[in-house]
Amino acid sequence: MKRDVDYTWRLAELMAAHGMHNSTDLIPRLAERGIHLSRPQVYRIVHQRPDRVARQMLDALRDILGRGIEALVTLT
Repeated sequence: MKRDVDYTWRLAELMAAHGMHNSTDLIPRLAERGIHLSRPQVYRIVHQRPDRVARQMLDALRDILGRGIEALVTLT
């Protein structure tokens, strides 16, 4: 039997819990960790569910948010 696995991307929710209410709040925090993205790229990563995320991006988000990947991605 084939199982469909899906996920919920919770970056915007976690950012809000950390006082970051605009996607641009993430830009300098990512840059501090060596990830340089444009405003549109950051907007998309925050507000749209990505199909793929680089490990370095996940590591940076985990460090910024102080949470594990299980908080960022909820499997359904």
